[in-house]
Amino acid sequence: MRKPVTPAKTIVAAGLLAGTLDIVTACTHYALRTGKNPVAVLRFVASGVFGQDAFTGSSLMPIWGLLFHYLIAFSFTVVFFWLYPRLRLFALNRYLLAILFGLFIWTVMNLLVVPLSNTPKGPFNWSSALQNMAILIIMIGVPLSLIAARQWKVGSRI
Repeated sequence: MRKPVTPAKTIVAAGLLAGTLDIVTACTHYALRTGKNPVAVLRFVASGVFGQDAFTGSSLMPIWGLLFHYLIAFSFTVVFFWLYPRLRLFALNRYLLAILFGLFIWTVMNLLVVPLSNTPKGPFNWSSALQNMAILIIMIGVPLSLIAARQWKVGSRI
């Protein structure tokens, strides 16, 4: 007889999965789009705390960026798993929920977190924004929604 997986273990595993899918996709997307070293993505994340020093500072900056990235991914994972049982209507369609949560993450990050951080600010670009929204929906929203549905054994209409 298998022991049931605890919610805490599910949240940790889901956070690791979503964080890993997101950062690997972001780094790959950046490398393919620019032809540059994807470590720059991690330095950009670290710049939220360290500002310009993240780009010229020590070789530990990408490690800080990865740590901050997973901290953010785990934070959104905890929020998702806290909200999930409270949003049963949305939980009935896990793909709609994935889209809504991916858009929620994009909104919080781009209208609250990034503006309040020390990251370099650039002009708004719809093409980039839509690509980033798609990454968040597919790499974070979908896995979290599917994992939560399995944890709570909620069916989907789709």
